[in-house]
Amino acid sequence: MSVQELKPIKEGKVREIYDNGDSLIMVATDRISCFDVILKNEVTKKGTVLTQMSKFWFDMTEDILPNHMISVEVKDMPEYFRQAGFDGNSMLCKKLDMLPVECIVRGYITGSGWASYQKTGKVCGIRLPEGLKESAQLPEPIYTPSTKAEIGDHDENISYEESVAYLEKRFPGKGEEYASKLRDYSLMLYKKCAEYALGRGIIIADTKFEFGLDEKGNIVIGDEMLTPDSSRFWPAEGYEPGHSQPSFDKQFARDWLKANKDHDWTLPQEIVDKTIEKYLQAYRLLTGSELA
Repeated sequence: MSVQELKPIKEGKVREIYDNGDSLIMVATDRISCFDVILKNEVTKKGTVLTQMSKFWFDMTEDILPNHMISVEVKDMPEYFRQAGFDGNSMLCKKLDMLPVECIVRGYITGSGWASYQKTGKVCGIRLPEGLKESAQLPEPIYTPSTKAEIGDHDENISYEESVAYLEKRFPGKGEEYASKLRDYSLMLYKKCAEYALGRGIIIADTKFEFGLDEKGNIVIGDEMLTPDSSRFWPAEGYEPGHSQPSFDKQFARDWLKANKDHDWTLPQEIVDKTIEKYLQAYRLLTGSELA
């Protein structure tokens, strides 16, 4: 195939998806999005970090449930992908019927959860103990699903009960089964990986998972997993509840945008450099190796 012939069948804020017959190829680009807007900068190597980190977690959690990954080697993909722009940031995946729920697990109280708790004592309808400080660890991780929005729209938080009804509408007779499995798998994955990460010096404050159904109707984890784009990673060293924490994700970018209202969705190069250094540092700490 010539370069012109292959176009993604779907483009997300960061990912591009290509149809490969009975499989898909997911490419994590170097685009960066904040507040659901794609910024004008690219962050070199970011896509590779996302793909390789997802691979790391997929391998680690195969004992909990299967994932959609077939290979991250471009030699296993069509010839078009054997060029520099795709090497390292592409994943050959099984096709899944994706379930329309973002499965969010929160182990610590921060961000929108903290704002909600201050007002109501609850996060996504779940009552929490009184007197928690910002960034405090929760007594137990909580599952707070949301609907999956199209690009340009915002995801909407829903209760577990609402997720049952939401899934039932789309998969009659299966709402309760799918909702309970999504909740249970999400909590199992979070607990295993958060415990591992803590031993490597990283707190996983919260994260989101996405799941789909394979051709036999089994629930499989898809999309990305426990990357700095889908999670809040904090350094365990120096962690102290009572204020926001430094992080290994795009918080540099978010903070700069908040502080500079006339930004035109463009970051200064130094903020881009600091952002990718955080991604690379998280990869090194979690995997124990440098990014190839």
